[in-house]
Amino acid sequence: MVVPAWLWIATIAGLLVLLAIDLVIVDRKPHEVTIGEAGRWVAFYVAVAVLFGAGLWLFGDSEAATGFFAGYITEYSLSVDNLFIFLIIMTTFKVPAIHQHKVLLIGILMALVMRGIFIAVGAAVISQFSWVFYIFGAFLIYTAYNLAKTNHDEDDEDFKENAALRIVRRVFPVSDKYHEAKSFVKIDGKRFVTPMFIVIVAIGTTDLLFALDSIPAIFGLTKEPFLVFSANAFALMGLRQLYFLLGGLLSKLVYLSVGLSVILGFIGVKLILEALHTNTFSFLNDGEGLPVPTIGIELSLGVIVGVLAITTVASLIKVKRHPEAAKHVAGTV
Repeated sequence: MVVPAWLWIATIAGLLVLLAIDLVIVDRKPHEVTIGEAGRWVAFYVAVAVLFGAGLWLFGDSEAATGFFAGYITEYSLSVDNLFIFLIIMTTFKVPAIHQHKVLLIGILMALVMRGIFIAVGAAVISQFSWVFYIFGAFLIYTAYNLAKTNHDEDDEDFKENAALRIVRRVFPVSDKYHEAKSFVKIDGKRFVTPMFIVIVAIGTTDLLFALDSIPAIFGLTKEPFLVFSANAFALMGLRQLYFLLGGLLSKLVYLSVGLSVILGFIGVKLILEALHTNTFSFLNDGEGLPVPTIGIELSLGVIVGVLAITTVASLIKVKRHPEAAKHVAGTV
């Protein structure tokens, strides 16, 4: 797929316009986001992503559109699991409800920049070293294994501060309370960072760790940097509203980690098969590709959608029959 410069510019400009609209309309006045408001925004962002994919289909080709939708759905579904961690962070730091939207906005802006860098580096590495797919594939299978045995109730109930947060606390004095939505404040002539700043760092650095899983996963579906970037961007754009819309539903998705582990494992196997098919290692089959089956993007999209559907239905049935199975995080509704 040949992507002209004007399409990159138009896409990035369009995303910036969406962010500007969001800033003007939603964040103009701090407020607690309602379920209805969140639902309308989620529907809007999903509709924009669908229109973007339809445009790729009409003016590009079906393979590009299918690659975008597969990447978008994968990134969005991985983000749902990440929201559970965001919820724990918000609860741990007791972020006021009226400021949670701003925290997520800044965190996601940071994520867009960091993921853009990751995608550029990943695309450059892949173009030069096809064997990197062996590494990506093995990493995704390893991640899938860890995710499958993860139990949020036991392992993720408490948020553990990472190195970045510990460094911030050592370098800057932290105020003992929130000062509206300010990140920095002067108290008795001395500058402090506020808990708001700490939460923003926590959200941003946590999403950086999430990118280590999601970027290799989407490169396993499409190698086109434009599709990788656009799928990530559209998934992140609607993430904040999804956080408020799902609310207590997050606790009911008890099998989500299992479903995502299946998807990541599937993509990991797909990557390794492609690496074997295009093998360049001289010690393996004299540097020639091996006659192994490869997995097409259409089948990948079908598997992703099917696994997510089964996971969601199975989770809701489980919780309906056994309400005690639902995850619990203080502050969920």
